[in-house]
Amino acid sequence: MIRRGALVICLLLIVIDQITKYFAERYLFLGEPVPVIEGLFNFTLVYNPGAAFGMFGDLPDPWRRITLGAVSLLALLVVIRFMYKEAREDVVSQYALVAILSGAIGNIIDRVRFDAVIDFLDFYIGEHHWPAFNVADSAISLGVCLLMFRVVFAKRTDIESTQVEPVAIK
Repeated sequence: MIRRGALVICLLLIVIDQITKYFAERYLFLGEPVPVIEGLFNFTLVYNPGAAFGMFGDLPDPWRRITLGAVSLLALLVVIRFMYKEAREDVVSQYALVAILSGAIGNIIDRVRFDAVIDFLDFYIGEHHWPAFNVADSAISLGVCLLMFRVVFAKRTDIESTQVEPVAIK
């Protein structure tokens, strides 16, 4: 069963993501950094037409839209399936999947509205910049880290109870 608190967090993360992107678009100028912590962190408005780290961004327009649309839809379906099947009774996994789901939805909203994702968090050291990202990307990353933590540190009995006995093929 999906917990009500998980759904509230999902909606809250989507709202926070969209509000921060609204402010980034309204108050930042494209490509112009606004220093927050000198030598480490800027607000810099970027429109990312691709996926993570700009993947698929160079594809011609109809192929990029089709590819990113299909990948996004598949990812949503997989996350929702895991929420309702594999993670039904696992609170940590449910919240991790909710973070991933909310981030994916936040970025899909951007793709529908702008044909790109609004990124504005720019971390760097010297001249070396990490690709700009947003709250949705942070939620996805946090969710993935939580899932990895859950898998790595799962109790041995949890792992054994989910293993399937091999079936002999005649």
